[in-house]
Amino acid sequence: MISKLSSTSALLITAGLLTFSSASFAADGKELYTAKGCVACHGADAKTPMTAMYPKVAGQNKEYLTQQMKDIKSGARSNGQSMVMKGIMAAVSDEEIEALSEYLSGLE
Repeated sequence: MISKLSSTSALLITAGLLTFSSASFAADGKELYTAKGCVACHGADAKTPMTAMYPKVAGQNKEYLTQQMKDIKSGARSNGQSMVMKGIMAAVSDEEIEALSEYLSGLE
């Protein structure tokens, strides 16, 4: 009985820790936008890039943004200024790409 209770308790504790860690490490698009250095080229508001060669990313379609970042990361897109972003995107996970896309698509 004690070992059964211990196994059940251990399982519940593990499940709780996994839930907690998932929630704690959930990506926040706004924070990532600054932390990953996006502001340097696309502007703090994502509407005022440092040069006309860089796109305004605020308000873009979420799926479009996600695909562009994934294509740059994988090398499938290598035109225009994408080579500048390739090194940056290497340090961005798929979860972070989703969070960034969600955040940027919600900006007006």
